[in-house]
Amino acid sequence: FNITSLFFSLSFYLTVIALEEIIVSKPGDNATLSCIYQERGLPLESLRVYWQIADDQEECPVVHALISGQDNESEQCIHFKNRTQLFWDRLENGDFSLLLLNVSQSDKHTYKCVVLQRTEYTKVIYQAEVVLSLAASYSQPILSGPMRNSDSTEGEVTFSCKSDHGYPKPNVYWINKTDNSHLSPSELKITLHTDGTYSVFSTLKVKATSDMQIECSIENKILQENLSANYTQQNQINSSSTESHKNLEKSGRGAQAVGIISVVILIGLLVGLTCWLWRRRTSKPISYTGNE
Repeated sequence: FNITSLFFSLSFYLTVIALEEIIVSKPGDNATLSCIYQERGLPLESLRVYWQIADDQEECPVVHALISGQDNESEQCIHFKNRTQLFWDRLENGDFSLLLLNVSQSDKHTYKCVVLQRTEYTKVIYQAEVVLSLAASYSQPILSGPMRNSDSTEGEVTFSCKSDHGYPKPNVYWINKTDNSHLSPSELKITLHTDGTYSVFSTLKVKATSDMQIECSIENKILQENLSANYTQQNQINSSSTESHKNLEKSGRGAQAVGIISVVILIGLLVGLTCWLWRRRTSKPISYTGNE
C-alpha cells in the first residue's frame, strides 16, 4: 500500500471541498491546522486521514497519516518526524486537526487534510486546506535624537530608530511629517536572532530645521501592522519651556523659604536684644539720698 500514490490519484479526479484558513504562528511556537468534519460518531477503523503539503508535493507530500485508527509513519516526511500530533479525544467527533510542533520558516506551506471512509469502496468524505504563515509583532519603535555629530556637515543631525523580535523582515520608513515625504535612511541593519525573529536598527541624517517633524515607521505586512515613533521640534521646545518653568518655580520656592527664615532670625534677634536691655535695667543699683 503506497500512501503517496493514493494522494496523487485522489487529487487527480476528486472534487475538493476546501475550507481556506490562514494560521499565523511565531517561529518556535506550535500551530494547530484546522480540519473539522461536521459529523459525530465516526468509526475510526473505517477512516483514513491524511495531511499533506499541497503547494510543493515534489519535496515530500506526507505530513501525517492515520489509517484505521492508528498513526502510520511509514512515508511521513523526515522534516515532520516527531513534530505532528492528532487530537485523539476529538477524532470520533470529526475533528481531525493537526498540531504542528516548533514551527519554523520551512513549514510555511499550504496544507491539505483529506478524510476518506472505507465502506464498499473508499471515498473522500471531507477535504480542507490551511495556509500556514509565520509572523510576530515587533516591539514599539524607540526613536532617539536629534544628535549632532562632530564629523557631520554644519546643521546636520542624526536620528536613530530600533525595534526588536518581529517576523518576517520589516519594511522601515523614515517620514518627514511636515509634508509626508519619505526620507532615505543613512543606515539600515536587520539582525536575525536564534529564535528566528529579527531586530532592526536604522539611522537618518537630516538638516536641522526649526520645525522638524520626523517619524520612524516599522511595517509588518503579514500582520498588517504599522508601528511608529515621532519627534517634533515643537514638543521639544514645549518640554524645555516646561522644564524651565519648573526650575523657576523651584527657585521661587527656595527664595521664599530663605525670606521666611531671615524674618524668623531677625525676630529672634530683636527678642533677645529686648530681654538683654530689660535685664540690665533691672539689675542697676539704686542709690538713696537723705539727711542723717
